Amino acid sequence: MNFILWMAVLGAVLLTLALTSSYLRWLPVTTSAVCLILGVAIGPSGLGLLQLEIAQASFWLEHLSEVAVLFSLFVGGLKLRLPLANRAWRIAYGLAGPVMVLTIVGVCLLLHYLMGLPWGVSMLIGAILAPTDPVLASLVQVTDAKDYDRVRFGLSGESGLNDGVAFPFVILGLLLLRDDSAWLTEWLLRDLLWAVPAGLLTGYWMGRGLGRLTLSMRIRNDDSTLSPNDYLSLALIALAYVAAEAIEGYGFLSVFAAGLGLRQAEVRQTGGARTPAEHLVQPLVGHQHVEPQHAIHGDRQALADGQVAAGIMMGDMLSFGSIVERAMEVFLVTLLGVVLLTHWDWRSLPVALALFVLIRPLSVLLMPWGKLLDMRQRLLVGWFGIRGIGSLFYLFYALNHGLDAQVAAVSTHFTLSVVALSILLHGLSTQPLLVGYERYKAKNLKP
Repeated sequence: MNFILWMAVLGAVLLTLALTSSYLRWLPVTTSAVCLILGVAIGPSGLGLLQLEIAQASFWLEHLSEVAVLFSLFVGGLKLRLPLANRAWRIAYGLAGPVMVLTIVGVCLLLHYLMGLPWGVSMLIGAILAPTDPVLASLVQVTDAKDYDRVRFGLSGESGLNDGVAFPFVILGLLLLRDDSAWLTEWLLRDLLWAVPAGLLTGYWMGRGLGRLTLSMRIRNDDSTLSPNDYLSLALIALAYVAAEAIEGYGFLSVFAAGLGLRQAEVRQTGGARTPAEHLVQPLVGHQHVEPQHAIHGDRQALADGQVAAGIMMGDMLSFGSIVERAMEVFLVTLLGVVLLTHWDWRSLPVALALFVLIRPLSVLLMPWGKLLDMRQRLLVGWFGIRGIGSLFYLFYALNHGLDAQVAAVSTHFTLSVVALSILLHGLSTQPLLVGYERYKAKNLKP
């Protein structure tokens, strides 16, 4: 495909979003839904401006979607400021662990018994569709590091953890397609029991260690406002990913944990203050870029050097990561729209509805949450199981690891169709449900 044409289309999509943003914010529709519709309009079933063959482009699509997920995971980790021992983390652990496994099993059984697909294909598609998405679910996740709402915190932690926890089950689906039971012990020991904790621990201690080292050097050299924090973001994402993969851990989990570790370095530097450091020096993080020399909010003399250094570092990292995340979201969802009608499968409708309305909500309701979540919060968490870029990555990963043509076609059709339905259904319902939830919380829940 002509590179100039691709750039023209991407620029036109971004311009459309920029010009219509003031109108879209008042409508119950997300940016992702708009990009999906624009992609369909410029694809072969619309104006015919762009065409894309998934089979030929799966290699670069795998790595492009992987980069998008990595940035989103890192930013997501930076926003979660509660200590790991806090009870709110139990929600994230439950959603990323038992709930995700129940979802995989439910989708697998549905595809096998209702659609007649073999067990290996059913397991693979179930694992691809099981994780919630860290890229497209930004509206239902924490808005910043001082947001401790349990629904949003739990969904944020889930999307960070389960994009890595789903990996061993995707591998399990690929192994089942080989019809060889000799791999089971190796899969259990290497891909599940080793790779998950190895990825988490590697990333967490890298993020925490590099964060403390960076802050101490900047305080000592008095260059808090001049250091390139975007370079540090890129370096930490790359090194955490590579280090985990080098020891056969999961890079996704490592990058998410690196964000968590870096955040804990900020907490330690600011003495555990409840207000995140970036809110002391950069109150508009995530909404506009503030040049470092103008970032100090209020009287700098009232802030410790550690607060200034940590605040500017965290604010710049959140701003940079969010910009990259949004740009990748626009591009990939538009591409999904371009290829959607070519790969549309009507059988995905009952599968998607069962996943969104039955399997995911029932899996959430079966968990013993106790007082962590009331019934309305459980229903919201059950509904907000948004599928997106993470599922696309796992699809492209599977396509590049030896699927035969028939299995590849079925997996592609179901994944693209269900992800598109999730973008539309969840996108249309997110804002009205969140508005209602905020009203309910103001009346019934303690702050």
